[in-house]
Order: sequence, then structure tokens, then C-alpha cells
Amino acid sequence: MIDLRSDTVTRPSPEMRAAMASAPVGDDVFGDDPTVNLLQERAAALLGKEAALFVPSGTAANQIALLTHCRPGDEVLVGGGAHQMAFESGGGGALAGVQFTVVSAEGIFGRAALLENVKPADNPHYPPTRLVSVEDTHNRSGGRVWPLEELHAVVGAALGAGLAVHLDGARLMNAVVASGTPASERAAGFDTVSLCFSKGLGAPIGSVLAGSRALLRIAHRYRKMLGGGMRQAGIIAAAALYALDHHVARLSEDHANARALAATIAGAAHARVTTPETNIVFIEIGEGGPTAGEVVARAAERDVLVTSMGPRTLRAVTHLDVDSAACARAATILGELLDRK
Repeated sequence: MIDLRSDTVTRPSPEMRAAMASAPVGDDVFGDDPTVNLLQERAAALLGKEAALFVPSGTAANQIALLTHCRPGDEVLVGGGAHQMAFESGGGGALAGVQFTVVSAEGIFGRAALLENVKPADNPHYPPTRLVSVEDTHNRSGGRVWPLEELHAVVGAALGAGLAVHLDGARLMNAVVASGTPASERAAGFDTVSLCFSKGLGAPIGSVLAGSRALLRIAHRYRKMLGGGMRQAGIIAAAALYALDHHVARLSEDHANARALAATIAGAAHARVTTPETNIVFIEIGEGGPTAGEVVARAAERDVLVTSMGPRTLRAVTHLDVDSAACARAATILGELLDRK
């Protein structure tokens, strides 16, 4: 089976499993798991922040960030299709009590669009604009990488307006590899940054939230409140450390496989494909072609798994468990299916 549904389907390699099995552990709720502490130190340094907190998932990191920065009734500004707004089970409203405002239909937005949506602080009719949240890479835009100059301009505008800024960096290392820009530079100016290890980096579980020590003390309390305090968590932190050491540079292979996949599928009669910047390929199916659901079902019959993102939209995500030969085979099969009426 060639599974291109997501880069979350990766499985630990034998070497990663060995690192997990041999990891020294303690009780992380007491702060004495040496492997977790090492991961947090490594992640903080990587992202250019004072401290980091290990949490079970990217959603946990993002929701803890909302609780850390905001109070019920506050407004959070995001781009269209932001994961924090659309794909975290309504957690922003249910847990932090915030409302989201989309400043641009595009996932990547500019300084002007941001400032146009900041509410006047002295008008009681409006929710207080408190936080700007940026997603890099942006999933719903096809794994797009924020242009660095635009990223810094948005951060500068937000800080200048007295707002906090959070970076949803679930796939930040894909952006780092694709752009050649260090993670610390991409995270510069953000108050908090999340980074996920269980996507392209191939760990089975875990993310970090990084920021100042003062903010992380607040975040630590919310991690406990949400049930995210873990005991001998070094077993899973070891997988994240292994991923940082061995699975970052190889993300370029996933990006190359995604481009090759897209190029092959683009030749199909009913497919419209934008060349991917990282490892996510979105395929729009033209009129007269099969529905996305039909392609998903037919591809599964031929041992290829992809995701329907709408009636006429497919998503395929490359990752370390699918090599170039498997991607080529999947592209051929999908191309054949997208040639049908």
C-alpha cells in the first residue's frame, strides 16, 4: 500500500525505535526526565527561543498558545484555512473562548491585510484583537512557504500594533529545508512557536511550544490543565531527538518526490496541479472528470491512498515511508484515473 494521505502516517524506523528503547527517563511532570529536558533545550535553541515545552500534539501546542496569549472574548487574526481555526475541533472557542477573524482568503497574507483587521482598542463594540497566528508551511495552500520578507513584515506590523504573534510551525522544518533559511530566522519575533515531530520528521508523537521563559511558565500550567502532563515521556522524546538528528535534511527528498508526482499527474486530462513548494500536492479535478471521491475509491483498489479535500480536490502528501519509486507508481495510477470521464 502506498499511503499518501498525510505525512502523519509515518512509522518509526528500527533505528528510531532503538533510540526510544534505550532512552533514559524520569517523571516529566516533576521536570526530571532527562530526555525530555534535552529535547526542550535542543528545540528552544533551534527556534531561537529561551525555552520549550514538550506536548503530545501540534493541536495541543496551538491550543495552549491560545490560552497563554488570550482571554475569553479576544480576537485572533489568521489566514484562510488556518489549522488552528478550521481543524482543531473548535478548541479555540471551546477552550480559550476566542473568536477567529480571517484577514485574507489566502493562507499567506500581507501587512496591509493584517492592519486593516485590527479592531480599535477603545471601542467596546469590538472584541479586543489580541493575537496574530501564522501557519508556515500553510497546509491548505498546498504546503506553501511564507516568503521571509513578508513573514517578517507581518510580525513587525503585529508587534507594532501591540499584538502577540504565534507561529504554527507544524511543518516548519519543511519550510526551513525548502527556503534554506534557519528555523531561528523564520521564528524571529514570534512570541510563541509550535513545531511538530510526528509529520515529515517521522516521530510517532509529540510537538513543542517554544517562547520566553515567562510565557512558557504560563503554558506549562495550561498543559497540565488540558491533561498533557506526561510521566516517563523520554521514550517518545527520544524519537523526536532522533528525528532532529536524522530526518531534517532528508525532507528535500520528499519535496523532490512531490514535484515529480505533480509533474506526472499534471499530464492527465482532468487534472490541474500547482507545482508544490514542499511535500503537499493539491490536485483540482476539472469538469468532465471523475469526482474526488471516485478517484480516492478507485486508487485504493490499486493500493494507493490519497485524501479528498472537497468534491473536486485531492491531496497527496509525500513522506519518508514512500520512496521515489512508490511515488512514481502512485503518480502513474492517479494520472490514469484522472484521464477518465
